[in-house]
Amino acid sequence: MHSFEHDSDTSRTVFGTGTVSRVADELRRMGGRRALVLSTPGQRGLATLVAGVLGDATAGVFDGAVAHTPVEVTEVALARATEVGADSVVSVGGGSTTGLGKALAARTGMPHLVVPTTYAGSEVTSLLGETAGGEKVTRTGPEILPQVVLYDVALTTSLPWPVTVTSAVNAMAHAVEALYAPDRTADTDDLASRSLGTLADGLSALQSDADDLDARADLLLGAWLAGRCLATVTMGLHHKLCHTLGGSFGLPHAATHTVVLPHAMAHNAPAAPAAMATAAASLGVDDAPSGLQALVARLGGPTDLHRLGFELADVPRAADLATARPYPNPRPVEHDGIVGLLTHATEGTTIPAPAPTTPARTATPQIEENR
Repeated sequence: MHSFEHDSDTSRTVFGTGTVSRVADELRRMGGRRALVLSTPGQRGLATLVAGVLGDATAGVFDGAVAHTPVEVTEVALARATEVGADSVVSVGGGSTTGLGKALAARTGMPHLVVPTTYAGSEVTSLLGETAGGEKVTRTGPEILPQVVLYDVALTTSLPWPVTVTSAVNAMAHAVEALYAPDRTADTDDLASRSLGTLADGLSALQSDADDLDARADLLLGAWLAGRCLATVTMGLHHKLCHTLGGSFGLPHAATHTVVLPHAMAHNAPAAPAAMATAAASLGVDDAPSGLQALVARLGGPTDLHRLGFELADVPRAADLATARPYPNPRPVEHDGIVGLLTHATEGTTIPAPAPTTPARTATPQIEENR
């Protein structure tokens, strides 16, 4: 079972089982005395549990976090923080709650502690995506990075299987795009490769045994590694598409990542063969895009955007939004190409595995006899 502490100049990670018991100590370590505990409505019970562990250090609970961090929800949470006299924030749950905590911390300067219960990975980054006016915009800054992340494997055991699958593939997306990022390094390549392998192994093991705590630990570790990739290098086309589909069309975050990632990989594969070869080896498949899509299908995850509420009629507008501003990507981002990618993702087109290459035969030299 994985158990460790990791400290850097700007943040601290505590990883293990039963670590939520340390939340009050970690809050005090970072200077918090009265924390507003955040969650989504569905995680209210878990937020209440954490508030109970914090005891007198709890200023109140706000359970209104929603996906894609709409600014109007942030304003309500800010008012709640002021009302209860909070001097710090504790986010409990997945990426939606972490995003809200980041938004509050960025606006107020309050220290932020995250207790992740999914595999989002965003808890270790200084990235914040906020939705306003029907568009999701991402920004970065040191004020956004949470000071402490407290991983407790035991808190992930009740995560439903469909969410487990999509959340883990969401984490894989950070690792995949790190492999072809323009600012990638040998260190990020190693993090990405380890993340993909750990996540794939964890999903396969957990599918075989839903009570496998070691598999849950692998998934959480893989998500941490993927988050470190996301924190270090520049993301490309895949993340841009998912921000567009989530922020402008209201699609669910992790499920959208799960559908789009294999198609984005297939789109970029001709321009990033080395990255795809590394991804394939890490995932244990012959071909990364088709192999990942097959893995998702085998695990029962979503494979088409139509099931998530996206229509073919929406494709042109989504392509317009996704190509409106330039961003780094190994293959040039062109409108027609994005239309094709999104059409395939909407319909759930099966990605074909490349045909095996046959080495060219060398002609047998003809030796002319002397006559």
